Amino acid sequence: MKHVEIFTDGACKGNPGPGGWGVLLRMGPHEKEMSGAEPDTTNNRMEMTAVIRGLKALIEPCEVTIHSDSRYVIDGMTKWIDGWQRKGWINASKKPVRNADLWHDLIEAAAPHRISWQWVRGHNGHVENERVDKLASDAASAIA
Repeated sequence: MKHVEIFTDGACKGNPGPGGWGVLLRMGPHEKEMSGAEPDTTNNRMEMTAVIRGLKALIEPCEVTIHSDSRYVIDGMTKWIDGWQRKGWINASKKPVRNADLWHDLIEAAAPHRISWQWVRGHNGHVENERVDKLASDAASAIA
């Protein structure tokens, strides 16, 4: 099984507001950058979209390490998702889970792969995180 590293970030100019996402895919010496934007969104939605887009870019099942500075995405996928599903997408506050549409997309995008989640501290000189932050921020600025 091929191993792919995916570095992701989301950005928002205002929250909510114009937002962007950035992804760096790396397999061995090969790299691919992707980015996009939405005119009215939130930072969390852009963080999730980055991971979804990265996973959907893979054309076969892979062993994937996802590097993200988003505790929301990582904790959602590693700690909260099972409970949300069991409780019919109701959170601990007895309210509907926010961004359920994207959580469903993320579960579907992740399903074919073996994923490990790696949290990185944002805005701390991590080379790849700085790259995807710039991709996301530039995409958001382009439509702001």
